[in-house]
Amino acid sequence: MLQSQKYFFTLTLLLLGVLLLTFLNISLGSVSIPVKEVFASIFNLEVSKDTWQYIVVEYRLPKALTAIITGSGLAISGLLMQTLFRNPLAGPYVLGLSSGASLGVAIVIMGASVFGGAFAGILLSKWSLVIASSLGSLLVLMAVMLASLRLRDTMAILIIGLMFASLTAAVVSVLSYFSPAAQLQQYVFWSFGSLGDLAWNEVGILAIFWIVGIILAISCIKNLNTLLLGEQYAKSLGVSIQKNRLIIIIATSLLAGSITAFAGPIAFVGLAVPHLIRQIIPVNNHSILVPAVLLGGAALMLICDIAAQLPGQEFTLPINAITSLIGAPVVIWLLVRKRKFLF
Repeated sequence: MLQSQKYFFTLTLLLLGVLLLTFLNISLGSVSIPVKEVFASIFNLEVSKDTWQYIVVEYRLPKALTAIITGSGLAISGLLMQTLFRNPLAGPYVLGLSSGASLGVAIVIMGASVFGGAFAGILLSKWSLVIASSLGSLLVLMAVMLASLRLRDTMAILIIGLMFASLTAAVVSVLSYFSPAAQLQQYVFWSFGSLGDLAWNEVGILAIFWIVGIILAISCIKNLNTLLLGEQYAKSLGVSIQKNRLIIIIATSLLAGSITAFAGPIAFVGLAVPHLIRQIIPVNNHSILVPAVLLGGAALMLICDIAAQLPGQEFTLPINAITSLIGAPVVIWLLVRKRKFLF
């Protein structure tokens, strides 16, 4: 009973932390806006300057929501992959989804010069990059799902995912070698990841994929707990390994694939957050881990976004770099302090 109260208290603290970080994220930026005006803008009250309301409602609020969706989605994806493969180094992109998305974007950006003229301009529109990223992830997903239907060994699927990642990375390298400097720079900027380029309609589409992915993840919580004890034990309890594996792969693909399509390939969060949460809450019960990891991922991404936007400055640092700079030392410190790897 005391242990359950402790977990509930920790989850409550994480939720309050996410709410506080969300407001802090919305309050800070290159333009200084009084806290009172930020509150008024969020709740559609009277604001002293229309420009302040526009900045908060049309730029900062969508960016904060994107950070929450991105952080929580990647963190849940990482937890699913680590449990499925029972491998602490597995992350949301272990199936090659990020590499497939990168290949799709690379073909559009660095292959557009082949078509030239106005057609190249159409190819390089924002939605074309989203569609190309989605198609790239979808093709890799279909290949991995076909493999999962034919293979009984879960580790073989992991190896196939890594091989797809290597194959697509090789194609991207060839395209990079023959591309002009301007197109290569555009691709590199896309690979940095970004949370601040989405309008409300794009956030809405991303949120739909996020909701479906989270629902699928929640639906297999019981089976995730049994998978930790081994596939043979899970089978003895009547768990359909192939069906469960398929649900986990689809959930991860919806979350990681949609996030990569809209925000770029944001690294580290999916790998690190499940380990961070396990150090804070030393339990393997996924009914506790799933909400904790969801909140922890959102909190970490909000912290990284606050650090990346450098309050008071006009430029923003690459979110990919900030997630690793902030998260990696924390994980290392926690693991060294605990002196054991919880999994």
